[in-house]
Order: sequence, then structure tokens, then C-alpha cells
Amino acid sequence: MQDREAKWAGLMRAAIGGDGAAYERLLKAMAPVLRSIARRGLIRAGRSEAEAEDVVQETLLAIHLKRHTWDADRPVGPWVHAIARNKLIDHLRRRGNRADIPIEGFEEVLSADEDAPPVEARDVEPYLNGLPARQRDVVRCIIWEEISIRETADRLKITEGAVRVALHRGLTAIAACYRRDST
Repeated sequence: MQDREAKWAGLMRAAIGGDGAAYERLLKAMAPVLRSIARRGLIRAGRSEAEAEDVVQETLLAIHLKRHTWDADRPVGPWVHAIARNKLIDHLRRRGNRADIPIEGFEEVLSADEDAPPVEARDVEPYLNGLPARQRDVVRCIIWEEISIRETADRLKITEGAVRVALHRGLTAIAACYRRDST
């Protein structure tokens, strides 16, 4: 650890002094450590390790842009770790609070109830007609016509986010009405 700190500090001083080769060696030496930090943070957040490279690139760019702020009398490792942590947090905030869970193998766990009668469009139509116009149009486009969120947004001249919200609210309302009437 101390060897790495000394090596990084020496390379950073040389890089700030204008040594391009030292700067390249520094970034190559930092990348695996940053990748490890990003992977651990993403896993803790319930996210895919596949996003790690984005965090590493954002961190390396931040180091490049902020290298003049490093105090050469202080260790470089904690400075780099702080930047990596902040970039990881920024990345998680931008991507929203969602977890990536692989779905392979869930077909048996989540199999449909064979005894339950299928829900037909005609069974849902009365509930659909009770929805506000936007929710009704969104549900029809996505569920009945099977068009994408983007196509639905274009057709209805609303944002993709508004489509997602209307779809969620519409399906939630239909499910609540259906459950209420089924009991």
C-alpha cells in the first residue's frame, strides 16, 4: 500500500510537471484500483458490475481535470479514493434507484397458476374505460397494440417518462379494480 502510494505520488508530481509518459503510467496504474472500487460500490448498491467501466472513465476524467488541486504534501491515494467515491455516487444518482437482477431461471419460480382462468381483453375493457384518457390510451398502445414506450410517446405526443407513469398508474388502477371485483 505504501509502495503504491509512493509510486502514485511520484508519478502525479511528474505528471503535473508535464511528464506525459509518467501521467500515462499513473492512469494505467490507477485504473485497476478504480475498477475494483467501482465494482464493489455497484454490487453494494445492487447494480451490475457491467457499469463499472463507466464509473472508472468518469473518475479518470475527474482526476485529469482536478489534478492541479492535489496537494503534493498529502497522500494521493485518499484524494483518488474520494474522487472515485463521489463519481460512483454521481453515477448511481443519475441512473436512479433500481437493482439489476438476472432473470434467467425464474420461469419455473414465477410460473403462472395453471388453474387460474386467463384474463381476456373483454374482461379488462370495463376497467380500462374507467381510466383517465391518457392512462387508457397508454395502456391500449402498450398492452393491446404492443408498441414500445418510445412509439407510444411519439404517437401521443408526450414524454417517455409520462408514458411510464401513465402505464404504471393505469395498470395499478386496473389491478385494484379487478381484485376488488374478484373477491
